[in-house]
Amino acid sequence: MRTIYYILLLCLLHIAAYAQDNAPSFIKDSLDIYVERAMKDWQIPGVAVCVIKDGKVVVMKGYGVQEAGTANRVDTNTLFMIGSNSKAFTATALAMLDADKKLSLDDRVQKWLPDFKLYDPWVAKEANIRDLLCHRLGFETFQGDFMYFDSDLTLQEVRAKFGKVKPLYSFRSKWGYTNAAFMTAGEIIPKATGGKTWAQFLEESIFTPLDMKRTLALSASINTASNKAAAHTVDKGVLKKIPYGRIDNMAPAGAISSSVSDMSHWVLAQLNNGKYNDKQVIPGSAIGQTCLPHSILGNGGHMYNKAHFSLYGLGWFLEEYSGRKFVGHTGGVNGFVTSVAMVPEEKLGIIVFTNTDANNFYEALRYEIMDAYLGLPYRNYSNVYIGYNKAQEKQTEEWLKKKQDTIATKPTTSLALAAYAGDYTHEVYGKMSIKPEEGKLVARFEHHKGRYVTLEPLGGNRFLATWSEALYGIKVWPFVADKGKVKSVTVTMADFVEFTPYEFYKK
Repeated sequence: MRTIYYILLLCLLHIAAYAQDNAPSFIKDSLDIYVERAMKDWQIPGVAVCVIKDGKVVVMKGYGVQEAGTANRVDTNTLFMIGSNSKAFTATALAMLDADKKLSLDDRVQKWLPDFKLYDPWVAKEANIRDLLCHRLGFETFQGDFMYFDSDLTLQEVRAKFGKVKPLYSFRSKWGYTNAAFMTAGEIIPKATGGKTWAQFLEESIFTPLDMKRTLALSASINTASNKAAAHTVDKGVLKKIPYGRIDNMAPAGAISSSVSDMSHWVLAQLNNGKYNDKQVIPGSAIGQTCLPHSILGNGGHMYNKAHFSLYGLGWFLEEYSGRKFVGHTGGVNGFVTSVAMVPEEKLGIIVFTNTDANNFYEALRYEIMDAYLGLPYRNYSNVYIGYNKAQEKQTEEWLKKKQDTIATKPTTSLALAAYAGDYTHEVYGKMSIKPEEGKLVARFEHHKGRYVTLEPLGGNRFLATWSEALYGIKVWPFVADKGKVKSVTVTMADFVEFTPYEFYKK
């Protein structure tokens, strides 16, 4: 028996070595240099990378450190929060239940969640499970996300508030990335399984059979986990550690933490029609359902190579790239951005994890590796993205300097500063208060305790609003006044969090 074992082991090692030897020169000769240079350029403390080709892991490596200023190295088992790469797990879970005849993806949501509500009762009645998983309910991308993410709202409170948000568009008329829809989809799983929560179903039906031993379904679990990457951002050119996102009230949309080692098993199964180690873990029909185009994003496009369309399946972006089908997703959550990409016809899978939310390297490396395997020219995408990023930073700095120069002149406000202070309310979010603190007006929110916004006069009824956390950005908030009294204020934050404004009315 031992002789057979050693022969099999030698065969596997030979196959892996063959895959590495036949890898493009970028993988064999340049990957380490490329990653390490990019980490310096982007101020990324730690990176983890995996490349899969023809059913074998060609590259699996960790780079840098788990936390800036420490010596704890990133390895292939280091946990990163994967953000919206969680969505493919949620969609796959529901597609598996569809394959097992426990539900149909064409079922109306209210069949399973009778209390499901949306702003338009007719839409709530007609919406089916697919609508939840392909972002076609009519919401603008990220609409409502500030209200939900990192808030003290429970999942049930998020569901209730989601039902009150007025979509910007009509039902199924336009694609709009809707995190709360995936949260809602996850709530169907206990109904169809006799009580298994979203997290339990993933652990029992996906994580365990795929030998994803370190993968965590809930964001709260990373706090006590071992071998984990810290979350970071870059604020005005300075790298900073930030708290982990608290997003279990939206868990099915983005709460999973995993390592590149564990995620390699997920990608291997995806590229092998649901099989892992010769076992059918995910039904082939479920893989097919998630990769079936459901929503149209646009014509697509790429800065160098041919890319003719951009679609969305169930938890996956679907594109044409240089004549091949591309299946993938990205994930962004407090302190992390990640990428999972596959070119099924080439049996190619690419995983890139980073522990800062302030980089485009995670996308640059994905394209670099794809191009290398597709025989396309080397482009140095990281350097290209750095150029775009620096131009954007310069534009932002110039914009901010003009605002700060205006503030320095101590411009006159339309009303006395005390008139802007008081209690405000948004019909869906709830309460916000503005009060003087140490000579400045400060806004604080009912459901985001500890987070605040400093307001500095720009003249008239406009104030520069600086959020206490860099992730949320710096914006101009205009107040509306009538007959010497403040009526309302338009609250905005960084696009990364939400594009749509909130109108808070003064009591």
